[in-house]
Amino acid sequence: MKLEVSGLNSHYGPAHILFDVAFEVGAGEVVALLGRNGAGKSTTFRSVVGLVSQREGQIRFDGTDISRMPTYDIVRRGLGYVPEDRRIFTELTVEENFSVGLQPPRPGVATWTPERIYQLFPNLGEMRKRPGGQMSGGEQQMLTIGRTLMGNPSLVLLDEPSEGLAPKIVEQMADAILAMRKEGLSIVISEQNLHFAKLISDRAYIIEKGRMRFSGTMAELEANPEIRDAYLAV
Repeated sequence: MKLEVSGLNSHYGPAHILFDVAFEVGAGEVVALLGRNGAGKSTTFRSVVGLVSQREGQIRFDGTDISRMPTYDIVRRGLGYVPEDRRIFTELTVEENFSVGLQPPRPGVATWTPERIYQLFPNLGEMRKRPGGQMSGGEQQMLTIGRTLMGNPSLVLLDEPSEGLAPKIVEQMADAILAMRKEGLSIVISEQNLHFAKLISDRAYIIEKGRMRFSGTMAELEANPEIRDAYLAV
């Protein structure tokens, strides 16, 4: 397994947010972490990459226990993270944002260059010198993913990749994620958009109020309307 999480409990101050969260992601898989807004998806991702200091449990990445490692060490090992709020450098150009994310090639992992990312996201290729702050939300999302790929990760956590995007851009995002999988990446997306998740995911987990409520294939979720209505319906 690329990523194995078990018994994950996370707190923000006195507030207990995650309760014994467990999930796993295999090599080359796309896995969806589904749930309503506030269910605990972002906290799960932030906990995995070490951005939540109050956490307990075991997190193994490529066979190594990363539970107590600092975020910079986790990322250097090839675990990429695309936050929901994107966090681009608004004053830097597309090319300069890419240079910030640059890490050396990794054995057995696809090596990404700006030109390869422009093939993945042609929109970015047309605005290489444009500052990030002068781009649309969809373009900024592409830029954030591209910057993460410049680190040559073997697994990427994508937090709400379709949120707030126009339908046409959502389709481009789905195509890009499938292309990333073809390059051998393992990918975990957190989503509220079940339709988008179905386009790209092999398996799904559902989280509600910090607890895992479902684990199975997308086909199994599709065949279980009671679960969908209970935990995903608005």
